[in-house]
Formats: sequence, structure tokens, C-alpha cells
Amino acid sequence: MTDLIQTVLIYALPVIFAITLHEAAHGYAAQRLGDNTAAMLGRVTLNPLPHIDPMGTILLPLLLYFSTGGAFLFGYAKPVPVRFDQLRHPKRDMVWVALAGPASNLVQALLWGVLLYVLAAGGITERFFLEMCKAGMLTNVVMFAFNLFPLPPLDGGRILVGLLPWRQAVMVSRIEPFGFYIVMALVITGVISSLWMQPLMGVTFDLLKLALSPLSFLLR
Repeated sequence: MTDLIQTVLIYALPVIFAITLHEAAHGYAAQRLGDNTAAMLGRVTLNPLPHIDPMGTILLPLLLYFSTGGAFLFGYAKPVPVRFDQLRHPKRDMVWVALAGPASNLVQALLWGVLLYVLAAGGITERFFLEMCKAGMLTNVVMFAFNLFPLPPLDGGRILVGLLPWRQAVMVSRIEPFGFYIVMALVITGVISSLWMQPLMGVTFDLLKLALSPLSFLLR
């Protein structure tokens, strides 16, 4: 129980930021590209409450944590409503709207990395803050990689639909009603983890390390 409390406290702020900015980024991109649906429903906001799904954001992760001993975690936030027909260029703009969420996670991972280097350079040795920065990087890289998996309704699936020719795009889009169950099956069997998450997360962490290397050099 003590370990659980410590883990929750370390991850709480990074997870809240990761989810909130991810969903708000979708809504903001849609608003800029012609669809005000999310804005009118109050979803283009940094307030985490409108984005939290009681089941997917809180109960499901806790249940999985206890039932698997922390070996398997999964959760989700309330999807931001987007009317793609309201976008100025629906097929093209859906790519930008879908990409906005993972892009916000990549930026956050970089910022948590910057904060980690700054704290370390400033002589801050408090484990809680350093672990929170590491948790922020990990959480956002996980969200970045997972959401780019090319299967609707994940962001990667929406990006794929927007990039494919019309005929193929329609075929892929028909998967969406069943996409969640397919993704869950692939997660449980470890297919997404081994064939997608681990390789993409490895590349992402390498790129973040490269991007942070000038800062590391300056703060020595």
C-alpha cells in the first residue's frame, strides 16, 4: 500500500497533464481548422475535470494495477468530440487534429526532460521531484507511442485514414466500431508492446536524449 501511494503521488501530476493537454490539443487543433464542437462543449481547456472519464481514467487503471500487481496498466480519457465534416478540408485536416494529441505528449516529454536536467544541475537531490520528472517523460512517451498505433479509433488510425487514398481510407475507417476491442486484444496478448511500443519508445527516448544533449552540455 505504501508503494502504491508513492507511485500514485509521483505519477499523478504527470498523468493529469499528459491527459489534459492531449485532449485539449485535439480540440484546439479542430477549432483552428474549422470545427468548434469541442470548444462549445468546454473541452478546449487546461482544466483536467472535463477530460477525466471516471471509469477509464481512475477505476480501470486502479483495478488493473491491483489485479496484475502493476504489471499491466491501461486507461483512457473522454474522447474530444470532433465533427470532421465541419473541418475546412476534412480528409487533410483530420490528420492534423489526430496528430495534435501525440505531438503534445512529445513536447511534454521534452519539457519534463528539461526540468530533470535543470533540477539535477541545480543540486536538487530530492528523489520525489526527480522521479516525477522521469515519470513525466515515461508517461508522455507511452501515450505518444500508444496513440500512434495505426488502428482506429486511436490517433494513429485517424492519421492513417487521412493519408490513404479514398477507397482504402473508407475500408480502414470501417474498423473503428470494433477498433477498441481489437486494440485491447492486441494489448493483452503483448503484440502492441513487443512489435510497436518497445521499438517506437526506444527511438523516441533516443531522439529526446539527442534533443536534450545541448542542455546537458551547457549545465555541466
